[in-house]
Amino acid sequence: MHFKIGKTALIKLVAIGVFGVVAIGTNLFVERQRTSASADGPSASHTDAPGEDNCTSCHTSYPVNTGGGSVTITGLPHDYLPNQQIPLIVTTAHMNAVNYGFQMTAIDQLGRTVGTFTLPTQVPPKTQTVNGVVNNQNRTYVEHTRDGLFTPGVFNSNTWTFTWNAPAQRVGKIRFYVAGNGSNGDGFPSEDYIYTNATATLSGSAISNFDPDFQSDLAVYRPSNGVWYGYRLNDGGVISFQWGLASDKVTPGDYDGDGVTDFAVFRPSTGVWYIRNSGNQSQTIVQFGISSDIPAQGDFDGDGKTDIAVYRPSTGVWYLLQSTAGVGILQWGLSEDKPAQGDYDGDAKTDLAVYRPSQGVWYILRSNGAGPVFVNWGLSTDRLAHADHDGDGKTDIAVYRPSTGVWYRRFSGGGIGIVQFGLNGDIPSSADYDADGLADIALYRPSTGVWYFIRSSDNTVGILQFGLSGDIPIPAGYLGDAQIP
Repeated sequence: MHFKIGKTALIKLVAIGVFGVVAIGTNLFVERQRTSASADGPSASHTDAPGEDNCTSCHTSYPVNTGGGSVTITGLPHDYLPNQQIPLIVTTAHMNAVNYGFQMTAIDQLGRTVGTFTLPTQVPPKTQTVNGVVNNQNRTYVEHTRDGLFTPGVFNSNTWTFTWNAPAQRVGKIRFYVAGNGSNGDGFPSEDYIYTNATATLSGSAISNFDPDFQSDLAVYRPSNGVWYGYRLNDGGVISFQWGLASDKVTPGDYDGDGVTDFAVFRPSTGVWYIRNSGNQSQTIVQFGISSDIPAQGDFDGDGKTDIAVYRPSTGVWYLLQSTAGVGILQWGLSEDKPAQGDYDGDAKTDLAVYRPSQGVWYILRSNGAGPVFVNWGLSTDRLAHADHDGDGKTDIAVYRPSTGVWYRRFSGGGIGIVQFGLNGDIPSSADYDADGLADIALYRPSTGVWYFIRSSDNTVGILQFGLSGDIPIPAGYLGDAQIP
């Protein structure tokens, strides 16, 4: 250290950890050393993540998240890209605390560590990584060191910076859990305040999500007046906005990359796209397509923004207007095919794909260079229902059979799912309505304006009347057969 500290603070630095106490007395040291952290950094698995404790197990004076302080994670984008290097900042704050600490982890839906941490070059280092095991899953944590307990000249909080490196492929929703401590520096675990927090990042463009959270909203487009109506499941709020004409085809997507769905339509009569960007409420108007084209928007260049695209059935040709890669023209399909674009290989780029009703076959051209895939899955009368149903960051092949009301899903992570849910005439409208990172089985019933969905997080059924006869469910705007007259 190149600065002076008081005797009490010094005792805290040497003898007490932010997430557990190494007591000054020898007997107490022996008793606690197996379960407590030290000033050199807390022991693993104290972030309050699933299967973990938080530090109130030792610091028992106050309940967690009391006393007016906080711990926060900043810098995490709404959506991540494979191999993306994301600088993060963790801040623990509490008025008049002497020392501050933290521990953070990033895990997938199965509780496994996702990505890696790159620590800044500091002399002495203020952060470090440690490993732990929770429910037989290895987890990696980034946390403070002895020299990272406080910053000279900074009072009431402490901040740590490092980089989280995203995995090489999408793995669905990634959750970040953090715990922090604002301690009083007296050398004992009493009178210290513990804080916890959690946030997440998703693996793709927003699907029917009209606010910056991670939960899809129920939404419809009403052709009779060209108005979009959305119902936020997280707070019951309702939105409405006039954007379109009766003959327009809805083309929702995250065209500006802010994690919020933008109002967008394709006008067949003119081949013009009208997009209202949610980030700054600006308008984008682009002529791209002809009247017989089927809109097939997606993130084809992997930059986190939805790209304008159409499929031309008369020739089986795709026309892409990519936000970074420019115009792309590719032949992939026949006149009878339905566009079924999605990220089937998990590389953050939308793949060209079609469903051929006469054969019940999916033809997928993977963007990762691994070659095409042909999968027999469905009947000629089935409706498309592809989405990331298993939460691994890859689009799953799926169909809804109106004649029987049965869903047939083929999971990219392995296995199949067959569920009876719906009636003839219902429109598949899968999206992540419970914010767990998995697309839920969902239907919109045009005859009654009622939504039916099964929450993947707990298998409970949601039923909500939101819409009128003739409305178009927004999630279906991603499905090629929903755009065919």
